[in-house]
Amino acid sequence: MTTIELFQRLGLALAIGLLMGLERGWEGRAEPEGMRVAGIRTFALIGLAGGAWGVLGLQFGGSVPAAAVLAFAALIVAAHIVRLRANPDVGITTEVAELVAFALALMAVVGDMAAAAAAAVVATALLNAKEALHTWVGHLNRLEMGAAIRLLLISVVMLPLLPDQGYGPDEILNPFTLWLLVVMVAAISFAGYFAIKIAGPRIGSLLTGLFGGIASSTALTISFARLGKTEHEMQPALAAGIALANATMYARLWVIVALLNADLARHLAPTMGAMALTGLAVTYGLWRMRTVDTRDCAARLTNPFELGMAIKFAALLAGVIVAAKLMEHYAGSTGLYALAGVAGLADVDAISLSMTELAKHGATGPRIAATVISIAVFVNTGVKAVWAGGLCGGTLARRTTLMAAAVIAAGGLVLWFTSRTGL
Repeated sequence: MTTIELFQRLGLALAIGLLMGLERGWEGRAEPEGMRVAGIRTFALIGLAGGAWGVLGLQFGGSVPAAAVLAFAALIVAAHIVRLRANPDVGITTEVAELVAFALALMAVVGDMAAAAAAAVVATALLNAKEALHTWVGHLNRLEMGAAIRLLLISVVMLPLLPDQGYGPDEILNPFTLWLLVVMVAAISFAGYFAIKIAGPRIGSLLTGLFGGIASSTALTISFARLGKTEHEMQPALAAGIALANATMYARLWVIVALLNADLARHLAPTMGAMALTGLAVTYGLWRMRTVDTRDCAARLTNPFELGMAIKFAALLAGVIVAAKLMEHYAGSTGLYALAGVAGLADVDAISLSMTELAKHGATGPRIAATVISIAVFVNTGVKAVWAGGLCGGTLARRTTLMAAAVIAAGGLVLWFTSRTGL
């Protein structure tokens, strides 16, 4: 390590201490002189100390900074015990912040400078967000807390344990992928619950629809249909959210194709553009069609997480995938168009990526590939109306069907026109 780099790393260690000390000093600015636990000067010295021990560790081995961390932790514990004797109600946040500052300063010298700097900014932001975090935690009820824990269990714990490989006919069933859909449905339900609770049924449903369309418009439809089954007054707002999710999905699909195959994207743009614009227009119309006041609906939301519905969706999707594969096998050479219709029952991404690769390597023409993708999208959009009708019914089903009919008609008309004119 050169002298210049060494000084840069020590400077970063000092900057970490100054940053965290600035926040701690501002937080305790009202306390009288001599009563503050640690401010900007103390944290700056902690940063320099961590950096210095890091330099010694580079020279004499890793046992030196390890011993320094233990000694510094013992010092912090002793200081906190003294404070507790004087004031039993004192907290430990500043002491923990001192340990974090020391560790990050040490990391700035012996480890990744960018990671140390980023962690220092995050730590400072957490220290500064005390009131907001406490307020947020105070508004959580036991059901919401339990739902968050269960969502973490099925995503962070269970998902990585599943095999990411195919089983069944032609290895088309992937446990990891299917459980990922379970996590996606559950996560969208969870996000939608809080978006609607915080922003209200009208705005919250649109926000969830936007991000749900980026992740999975089908999962969003399932989640909103389940919610609309119990909250009838929210169905108009939820239908607008489903429409926006589908409009977002058309744009997302085109962007993915454009990144992989620009020529195919050019042929696909008119159809996907017409469907996206029609979906946005329908979204605006549905969002404006309020028949009841929904301001109090969010207060009645009770369950942000329903794992059973998500598992049923994944099981049904697995059945559709197997059926699609069997139909493909027995249909033989009936063509890509029939395959697109079957594939669209389950998912549009798989058939779209397959056609993109085929068109890229010249196995099929870009116009045929664009038509195949469009047919899959038409079918998939119609399936959303079936989901809404089967799981919810009522206003949500009628308006989702209206949305599906409008965007399919717009896309079909453009597809017919471009195929006839050769554009």
